[in-house]
Amino acid sequence: MNRDSINPREAKRAQRVQRRRRQILDAAAHLMQRSGYHAMSIQHLAEEADVSVGLVYQYFGGKADLLQAVIEDILQDFEQQLPSRIRTDVEPAEQLAGALRAYCEIIANKREAAVLAYRESATLTAAGLARVKELELRTVQPIRTIVIAGLASGAFRPVDPELVAHTVLMIAHGWALKHWNVGLRISLDEYVQHQTELLLHGVTAPT
Repeated sequence: MNRDSINPREAKRAQRVQRRRRQILDAAAHLMQRSGYHAMSIQHLAEEADVSVGLVYQYFGGKADLLQAVIEDILQDFEQQLPSRIRTDVEPAEQLAGALRAYCEIIANKREAAVLAYRESATLTAAGLARVKELELRTVQPIRTIVIAGLASGAFRPVDPELVAHTVLMIAHGWALKHWNVGLRISLDEYVQHQTELLLHGVTAPT
């Protein structure tokens, strides 16, 4: 028997588990954002996610674990999706523009969770907060890599790769945090276009 072969039954079970986890995480992000972390009950969450209370506890130990998972879920999206969304066959400026768009679109898909992360991060345990910080530093590594390559090629003027990475992350988060204002006036695509122009104007070397 081929050890690399996947048991169809196990694959189906894994898909079901992933789907249930996603239901619970999305419902948790929505409820915590709407009524607050402390006001949310597991019973209410189970009803919102259309699962049993027992299933919630089966996948997550409790509210603290849920909050941690909701916040980490965004950062894991960055880590999993960015490598395939950033082109390596184009100039550094185009790579940076593509990376900024990818960051903004990922945040837009998890807007409630992103706002929740800012609002409730103080609720995390010390270990949980340390892990979130570690994951965040890893998620901006692609930006650092692009900027360092741009500096080496002369495409970018002297800039701090750490600050550029921080700026990209804050631009993406800004769509979630200030959506109540910005989102009412312009679309996500317009937001990305304007922010890209500003970012590239600041980092691109004069020709």
